[in-house]
Amino acid sequence: MNPWLSLVLVLAASGAHAAPPVSAEEDVGRFMTDKRLVDRIEEVRTQVGERVTEGASRVSEGAHRVAHRASDLVVTAMGFLGVPYRRGGNSVETGFDCSGFVKAMYEQTVGLILPRRANEQAAATQKIDRRELQPGDLVFFNTLKRTFSHVGIYVGDNKFIHSPKPGAQVRVEDMGVPYWSSRFDGARRVLPETGTLATQ
Repeated sequence: MNPWLSLVLVLAASGAHAAPPVSAEEDVGRFMTDKRLVDRIEEVRTQVGERVTEGASRVSEGAHRVAHRASDLVVTAMGFLGVPYRRGGNSVETGFDCSGFVKAMYEQTVGLILPRRANEQAAATQKIDRRELQPGDLVFFNTLKRTFSHVGIYVGDNKFIHSPKPGAQVRVEDMGVPYWSSRFDGARRVLPETGTLATQ
């Protein structure tokens, strides 16, 4: 992971835990206006696209589009830091639950409509090894004593963004902390055939 992007993710995570929603949004705004960050995000976008096409003789236009927008999806998701959790919520107006957040980010950024529930999202996406995780991939956890009961979006540097639980807000967390590492259920990659890819 690029050290500049890693630093931004660490700072964003700190802001999401310690600051009120307005401050978190202001922090992300400052990060995004830093030209160096924008340049680094473009590098991530290029790397993701190259990995998708490696070893493949033919890649669909939809796959290129999903790969190209992976970094856009991460940046968009960061813009929702501080939005409150709400069970069944799937918009900034209502708040988000975990799967509603993932669904909204993919629909708004990639134009891809995913299933509504976390376990359905796991079933509809491509299983990948944890070592293959790239920004924009999905990470699943067992938080309710059942598999795939929680989902977030991988942002890089072993961190993910998600809407965690009632009383909490959208935030970035480290997958390496004991709570999350002990509940990790698997990683998935969203492909164009996962859902309906909206025409642009």
